[in-house]
Amino acid sequence: MALTTSPLQNYLSSSLISATGNASTTANKPTRISIVITSTVRMRQWAVQAAAPETTTGSVGGFEEGVLVRPNWTGETPLSRFVAALISFKPLYSLLKLGARQVFISTAEKKNIPWREMTKEVLESEVYKELESIQNNSLVYPDYYLNPFHAYDEGNLTWLAAAEAEPATMSMAMRAIPDASSVDEANEIMRGNWIRAIEQHHITYSGASMVCDILDIGCSVGVSTGYLADKFPTAKVTGLDLSPYFLAVAQYKAKRGVPRKFPIRWIHANGEDTGLPAKSFDIVSISYVFHECPTRAIVNIINEAFRLLRPGGTLALTDNSPKSKKLQELSPVLFTLMKSTEPFLDEYYLTDVEETMRKAGFVNIKSLLTDPRHMTTTATVPQ
Repeated sequence: MALTTSPLQNYLSSSLISATGNASTTANKPTRISIVITSTVRMRQWAVQAAAPETTTGSVGGFEEGVLVRPNWTGETPLSRFVAALISFKPLYSLLKLGARQVFISTAEKKNIPWREMTKEVLESEVYKELESIQNNSLVYPDYYLNPFHAYDEGNLTWLAAAEAEPATMSMAMRAIPDASSVDEANEIMRGNWIRAIEQHHITYSGASMVCDILDIGCSVGVSTGYLADKFPTAKVTGLDLSPYFLAVAQYKAKRGVPRKFPIRWIHANGEDTGLPAKSFDIVSISYVFHECPTRAIVNIINEAFRLLRPGGTLALTDNSPKSKKLQELSPVLFTLMKSTEPFLDEYYLTDVEETMRKAGFVNIKSLLTDPRHMTTTATVPQ
């Protein structure tokens, strides 16, 4: 994708970086996840317990489900139609995108996440050199992926989106765990509960099956991929994404991180049709991807995951929970801003993900709230 000016120039000249908030001068570095949740009272309240199989469905750690099947600002409700009408008015939509972006940045920096500093650091680096080695120029992007996402007109196919992905992920963790004292604590809870749910499911339903190969579909800049590699250090881990810009950032950061016995492999491909060999993975993880996909893509990706997993293999999905009390009770301003940056949010909330997994052939399907906003759903390929 040709650029007439440098990504850094575009970033610094954009009026959108005028969001309020004091940026820290030093980027917070995400630490490797600890397997054991710390012993403070608050942390114990949030941690997923090592539950027996029959207790792994539902909410845990005091996370509340709402009284609705899904938020009333999604689907075909009057409120949802009203918000959709607002968003469809282009002048207002432009203002909503601007507002959403300012909220993203200012909220993060108020939580001591140096959003602009981290973004600038990536854009001033030599990350651009990674693109040529990772981009698959023959890849045809699905039509839905060319939509604007997260207030970026070019969606995920831009250096700015890639540079901002890590601070955005850190901000997501702080929103999910609002009582956390730091990003590290929020990640230890949010990511810790997610990774423990995967481990618990695989141990329970895959018998003595070793975890040798892991695929992270929709890996973005590799945050979730890194957690999986840390949890399963003897496994060969692959991160796959549709955005070569995200993958370039992932590869750049991985090369400058702590060396791994098995370096993470990064692949530019479509999660609906990866081109990877059948029955070649023990775990397929899909984190915070489906809310950005139309139903047809969700169905295709789940079917592809089934093809890729070995018998006894585990599929792990984590994303916004339609039953989350926190999400159901979002203020009108916040859910309007959210929907203005997520074109397929309604389709996601109306998709029965568990039933889609069942139709694909998965068994032992379990869902639980692993933090107040997100649900992790795990399932097994029959042996």
